[in-house]
Amino acid sequence: MSTNVVTYESHEHIAVITMNRPEKHNALNGEIEEGLHQAWLRFRDSDDRVAILTGAGQKAFTAGADLYSPPEIWRFTPGVGVELEKPVIAAVNGVCVGGGVVLVQFADLCVAAEHAVFSYPEAKVALCGGLISSVAARIPHKLAMEMILLGEKITAQRAYEFGLVNKVVPQTELMAAAMGYARTLADNAPLVLSLLKRFVGRVLPKGPSELAGIGRRDVAVVMSSQDAEEGKASFREKRKPVYVGR
Repeated sequence: MSTNVVTYESHEHIAVITMNRPEKHNALNGEIEEGLHQAWLRFRDSDDRVAILTGAGQKAFTAGADLYSPPEIWRFTPGVGVELEKPVIAAVNGVCVGGGVVLVQFADLCVAAEHAVFSYPEAKVALCGGLISSVAARIPHKLAMEMILLGEKITAQRAYEFGLVNKVVPQTELMAAAMGYARTLADNAPLVLSLLKRFVGRVLPKGPSELAGIGRRDVAVVMSSQDAEEGKASFREKRKPVYVGR
């Protein structure tokens, strides 16, 4: 799968998923919402064992939500919009704003370029979807509150000190560092990785917006199913439905 705004490349069980709006600093819009949602579905159902998520260009991972075409961020957040039991690595190649920080927090590992800058400015612009609250389950409480309530810019080094980032590297080494993690993960036992990621998911508390997104995801699966269409058709045709469980 490859679209104008999201690309998916696969090699040796490693998927590289790229937000591709560099002229707009990879701002998150409705097209990226759908592109990333489909990319996570493909990754879930493929033979790929690990995914790297990054942004096109060297200036931005993503500048956050495009206010002219705002997305539903829960739909393309890994583990929320699409249930995943495979590891995801974020490779942050520049500014990472708003929904980009959400994507990083739900990734399992993160590599950041030295010039990367993180910010979550919702408190400054009076807009909020709430998914960021789950970051308090992933980094220390006071640091989470500093980041999400103050809305100030945080350097890659500071994000590393927060525990939001695993490794900070020069821009030229970013994808090599992410690939280093990915190759190790791709060589590890897939069933063990899946089991441990699933178990860790049960350990981490989930915020209200995260739970709401998961609920909407699960309901959408039923409402868009073959059985749902059969149910409507049988009602119209006044016959007994024949369900197949999908």
